[in-house]
Amino acid sequence: MSFAEPGYPGAVPPERTRDVVSMGVRLRLHEWGDPEAPPLLLTHGMFDHGRGFDTLAPLLAERFHAVALDARGHGDSGWADAYTWVTDLADIGSVLRALGRPAHLVGHSKGGGQATDAACHFPERVRQVVNIDGFGPSPEGFRPPGFELDTRSVPERFADFLDRRRAEEERAWRPYASLDELVARRRRMNPRLSREWLRHFLFHGSREVEGGFVWKVDPIAAGGFGPFKPEWIAPFWRRLQAPMLAVIGSEPDTWGPLPEPLLQERLGYVPQLERATVQGAGHFVHMERPRETAELILAWLER
Repeated sequence: MSFAEPGYPGAVPPERTRDVVSMGVRLRLHEWGDPEAPPLLLTHGMFDHGRGFDTLAPLLAERFHAVALDARGHGDSGWADAYTWVTDLADIGSVLRALGRPAHLVGHSKGGGQATDAACHFPERVRQVVNIDGFGPSPEGFRPPGFELDTRSVPERFADFLDRRRAEEERAWRPYASLDELVARRRRMNPRLSREWLRHFLFHGSREVEGGFVWKVDPIAAGGFGPFKPEWIAPFWRRLQAPMLAVIGSEPDTWGPLPEPLLQERLGYVPQLERATVQGAGHFVHMERPRETAELILAWLER
């Protein structure tokens, strides 16, 4: 049974949506602001979606044409046969091409890392990069609450990925009986995010099926292999021609920020760097403190 979209203070639905096709996969774009204004592309993290910028994008759209991408296999974009870092970068390139002129990139978490790499690959299409806590995991990897750290070797994990990829049933989620149960599940991984925000966020990040609600994200989307491994991050950033604003939150969180020495080491490869910290925010800086984040980004972009 369908029900009304949960409201959330400051969350503004996109003014327009459209699709772009990249390498045969349909990508959904959510847009706010004047299409004639300078474009600004927003890229999200793993298991998230473009509507996660519903509180940030309208603030940025006061001065920019804000466009949030649903990455392949996420949100309302199409699913693919497999997911790799380079295909995500190519998708960002396809969207930048569709925007028709050089754009600013603002990415969070995995999307921040990919925005940075995309700017290295497509320098003529990117003006500035804002990376919001997208500097990769620690050498020990991410360890969400309630999950054991995967200590298997890369070949073992890759073999498991291929085995799961062959099993079609791995592409179906177990339904949760209600949206609130889905919220409770996500909150185990992101305890700093309020239930009220997660109801809005997951209303757009799930779909109703017989038996309840399931995530929209493709279950195999998290199994790809790419340069977001600790030993592969940052040296490539020497090629970054665009200036970067590196943003973290002040509060320790499951997913960040990295220890300061490690963060300094990775950001040391960026040729034109400025750093900023948003007080009172954890890893999901733009969701926890959207107005402060928008003010910081706008001030930096418009210097």
